[in-house]
Formats: sequence, structure tokens, C-alpha cells
Amino acid sequence: MTAGTDRPTTSVGRAGVAIRPMAATDAGDVLAIYQAGLDAGNASFETTAPAWAHFDAARLPAHRLVAVAGGVVVGWVAASPTSTRAVYAGVIEHSVYVHPAAQGRGAGRLLLDALVASTEAAGIWTIQSGVFPENTASLALHERAGFRVVGVRERVGRHHGRWRDVVLIERRSPAIV
Repeated sequence: MTAGTDRPTTSVGRAGVAIRPMAATDAGDVLAIYQAGLDAGNASFETTAPAWAHFDAARLPAHRLVAVAGGVVVGWVAASPTSTRAVYAGVIEHSVYVHPAAQGRGAGRLLLDALVASTEAAGIWTIQSGVFPENTASLALHERAGFRVVGVRERVGRHHGRWRDVVLIERRSPAIV
């Protein structure tokens, strides 16, 4: 991991973790953290992090944040639209990843809280995602951040040669009525 930029901090939490907007200069750190999550085997059906240009184009610029501790990017959260249809303009899908060495220190929760704040300020009413049921740490983190399980897609795809289920989670904003 390399040091991030000196952009303004949006919040500082436990263990000196600061949350700030993701910048293009964070690309190497973000993609390395993403790849570490993919390599662990319970983060995504993907097996290889994309090139930065693809990552950048697929995510909403206003809802991409990084967690920084000691000047080093230790995690990130980013959101993508779920549909181009106007009726779904307030619904996004998100991903959150924390470097393995920084897990369990609050960075994931700070990232989710900052994402909720940025999306509610933008009028987004639902944040959703899919999580492998074996990723119990992620499911617990999301539950603590106000997400709920809305269903399970059974054997929805193959990952490393085996069928995997996906737990569908969402957070409906109480602030957007």
C-alpha cells in the first residue's frame, strides 16, 4: 500500500482512520485492496480487479470514498447505479473493501456511514448489494450499519468451479420519504 493524497477529510473515526473522497491517485491502492479481497475468495464472483479506467467509469464519482490510516489507504467504498431507468435513480449498488491488515478496526463501518451520508444528501433512497453467505464479517458489518437481508439467490453463479449463493442486502433511507 502507498500513501494517499492530502484531500480534505470528511470524517475521522476510531484508530485515527479518516474518510475522504477517492481520487485517481488512489487507483493503485484501491485496486490492490480490491484484489486482496478477491484473492480471499468470499468477496465477489470476480477473480481479477479491473483496470482503473473500467473501475472509474463504472462507479459514481460522488459516492467513492477511501479510508486512510497513517497516511495509507486501508479501505474503500464505491457505488454504481443499478439501472438507467428514471424510476431507479435513487437506488445504487455498493461495494466496500478493507485491506486484510486493517480489518476489524472500524474502517468498514466508517466507510459505510460516510456512504450513507453522501447518498442521503444526494436523495438516494436505497443502497443494495449482494454478499456471499460465507462472508459473515461483511454481513455483520452491514447489519450494524442498518442494512437488512431481503433474500438469498441460491446457486446464482459459479465461482472457482462451485455454485455460490448470494445474500441480497439493502438499506432503505429513513430520511428520504
